[in-house]
Amino acid sequence: MRNHKMYEADDKMITLISDNYNILESLGRFGINLGFGDKTVREVCEDQKVDTYTFLAIVNFSINGYRNSDDNGRLSVPTLLLYLKESHVYYLDFQLPAIRKELIEALDEDDNLARLILKLYDAYAREIRTHMKYEEQNVFPYVDKLLRGELEDDYDIETFSKHHGQTTLKLRELKNIIIKYLPSDALRNNKLMAVLTDLYKSEQWLGQHAEVEDYIFVPAIRRLERLKKQNDVSIKISRMISHNTESGEALSEREREVIVSVVQGMSNKEIADHLCISINTVITHRRNIVRKLQIHSVAGLTIYAIVNNLVDISAVKL
Repeated sequence: MRNHKMYEADDKMITLISDNYNILESLGRFGINLGFGDKTVREVCEDQKVDTYTFLAIVNFSINGYRNSDDNGRLSVPTLLLYLKESHVYYLDFQLPAIRKELIEALDEDDNLARLILKLYDAYAREIRTHMKYEEQNVFPYVDKLLRGELEDDYDIETFSKHHGQTTLKLRELKNIIIKYLPSDALRNNKLMAVLTDLYKSEQWLGQHAEVEDYIFVPAIRRLERLKKQNDVSIKISRMISHNTESGEALSEREREVIVSVVQGMSNKEIADHLCISINTVITHRRNIVRKLQIHSVAGLTIYAIVNNLVDISAVKL
């Protein structure tokens, strides 16, 4: 059952944990150490160099399913990346081996069915490891490059999102087989109960981990990609404008007037009437503008006009 309380930066960290003990597992993923006394969430995060907003976004999503589409612009992608990387370390290096050890202790090594169950668990573990290693080798380095201002032509976060499939099917199958078909005495029954409890917790954790990736991480990276592409286009146009201004043929006063009219949304006929010239003359001026500036789009001419103070940006419909 979800706790529908919304936690905020001024709540005490100990209160958050007391209300939701399973959040303890998440603290380590953010690099937050215990021993923080009665400090607030904000104080703990600031002391331990963790972005408070991103921490609360993941905590509130995990606890009560709260997700705000406006979060994407405020989330710290480096903090998200740290959280996901450390989650992988926790699950691959600690959780999977610990459950396997429990399973071995609970099973009768002389029983063929028990050996098959262990084999099924190992197959599940390999699947999870492959899934997470793919992210570590492809997704995380891609995001690191984005953060450095680099955008790849042959990969994007949508590629990852489309192939981000279900990873808990074998785990569910394993649990059901143990419950339905594995006979045991009282001692083994207790051990198997403990293993099953951990398997259920593991399934819940994995589902939550996947949801954080799908509903928080992926949208944040999509936004980062859009910003990078927009920035690249702006830089390219600015360089083109600079190059043509410095080395190209200068615009005439009439051509500048035509550019302003185009930016203001006038048609060729409206420009002709406004400047008291013929439509053919307007078309000739526009051809000359394209030739001199190598700018074909209205958006490009708008940027040129703003950069060169032909129009005020406040008067432009963006």
